[in-house]
Amino acid sequence: MFSLISLFALPLLASAAVHDIQVGQDGLSYTPEAISANPGDQVVFHFVAKNHTATQSSFANPCGHLEGGFDSVRFNPVAAGSTDFPTFSVNVTDTKPLWFYCKQAANTPASHCGAGMVFAVNCGADGSPNSFTNFKAAALAQGAALSSSAAAAASTSAAPSATDSSYPPAITSPAPDGPETVTATVTLGSSTWTTIYGSYPNSPAPTPASAQGNVHVVTVGGNGTLTFDPPNVVAAPFDTISFQFVSKNHTATQSSFASPCRKLASTSTTGQVGFDSGFMPVANGTAPLTWNVTVNDTAPIWVYCRQTAPVDHCGTGMVFAVNSDETATSTKTFADFQASAKAQNGTNSTASASSAAASTSPSSTSDGVRLQAALGFSLIGIVVASL
Repeated sequence: MFSLISLFALPLLASAAVHDIQVGQDGLSYTPEAISANPGDQVVFHFVAKNHTATQSSFANPCGHLEGGFDSVRFNPVAAGSTDFPTFSVNVTDTKPLWFYCKQAANTPASHCGAGMVFAVNCGADGSPNSFTNFKAAALAQGAALSSSAAAAASTSAAPSATDSSYPPAITSPAPDGPETVTATVTLGSSTWTTIYGSYPNSPAPTPASAQGNVHVVTVGGNGTLTFDPPNVVAAPFDTISFQFVSKNHTATQSSFASPCRKLASTSTTGQVGFDSGFMPVANGTAPLTWNVTVNDTAPIWVYCRQTAPVDHCGTGMVFAVNSDETATSTKTFADFQASAKAQNGTNSTASASSAAASTSPSSTSDGVRLQAALGFSLIGIVVASL
């Protein structure tokens, strides 16, 4: 027998609606751009072209991920002519506005959000302060500011190309051996702050190159080889590592020096998750896929390709490092890391890097949201001293 509560709930269940949103159907856009939805409704994003995300932001910061907010997490590349479209669903729980953007090429002049690729649920009517028109205008203003900054800094740095790409959240690198705690004063332009951080042997200074940071382009699988090129870089906080996947089907997966061919999440004793691009298939003659990682500190970052078909890529030496100690007396150089990967021959790689997984493109999962929530800054503290 139904309870009175169940009977009252029936009309609510019956009235729940599904709102289908086409992502990328008309270029850099969500179609429709804004909708009204009731509690219990579901918003389903259909990724129909190119490579986009549906990431929750806020009215105050249209092109920035809202902490704890929804995110399709991984980019959803869709090959031309494909009819099997990835989807990502969001359940509406109240009537408050929900704001979304595409984080493709985030924080660069090619930002999709900066070009106006935003979406809203239950926004205010036109003419109200929180209207969709005002939200989109704020996103376009952020894009214009990025373009202006890039033009001013064109002589010293270059932004990644606007290709189908993936941009993950900023990643904190793991501690391989227990760093020395250091207090340093950092000055960048007119801003000065004190930072307490873990300093590793011969690590770079904690001073960012600029407010936007530099971009380090790393080619993955160039000329059909099992390589990251360059194999290692030195990067400062705020810098971006831009992985350019140009052929076949590879990953950029964070590991550790001790276990080069295993995901960091599988070996960490402190709950570190690490980043993982997922498999990035690139057909012959198609544009490269780009996946970016933002550097937050000066600790070494160890990366490998977890592809195992037809051979174990990590076991052949397909690894990469950021801020490895390359001094003459170091025992943790990039060459040491690569030699360890070859010695292990990838035999410790997890089953997730199976040939079946390698043959498919990434899909959005709710697990990715939990992954993002687990990531954070490794800096022990930042105190603003003066501005």
